[in-house]
Amino acid sequence: MERTKTYSPKAREVERKWWVVDAAASELTLGRMAAKISRVLQGKHKPTYAPHLDDGDFIVIVNAEQVKVTGKKAADKVYPYNTGWPSGLRHRKFADVREKKPGDIIKLAVKRMLPKNCLARDMLKKLKTYRGPEHPHAAQQPQPLDLTKI
Repeated sequence: MERTKTYSPKAREVERKWWVVDAAASELTLGRMAAKISRVLQGKHKPTYAPHLDDGDFIVIVNAEQVKVTGKKAADKVYPYNTGWPSGLRHRKFADVREKKPGDIIKLAVKRMLPKNCLARDMLKKLKTYRGPEHPHAAQQPQPLDLTKI
């Protein structure tokens, strides 16, 4: 009788692809888009997914300032942060973040959907966000990613 062996992927066997997502053209809202992006960053869309290994792909997000939110989030949502000093809790409004660093809106939403371990830092490094339609990753030949099919 022969034993069945379970395949376990190795880090050197991982093949990464580059994908580009247009936040303006996507009909998904911020949370739904972030959930699907986090899935691709983790590699859960691949048949070789393993929770102990970072085998996700690179994602380039363009037009990050045109991401869609529903309800009164554009006016009411705040992002808390701490300066590190006593009583250093501060808040940034959604509109201010969208104006100054629109990529941070998507990065923070995706970061909160990744696992809470050291692999998440490596996964988040594979997410590139840009304000407008241009990006400097043309040499990697990113393919358009349809988030509705993930």
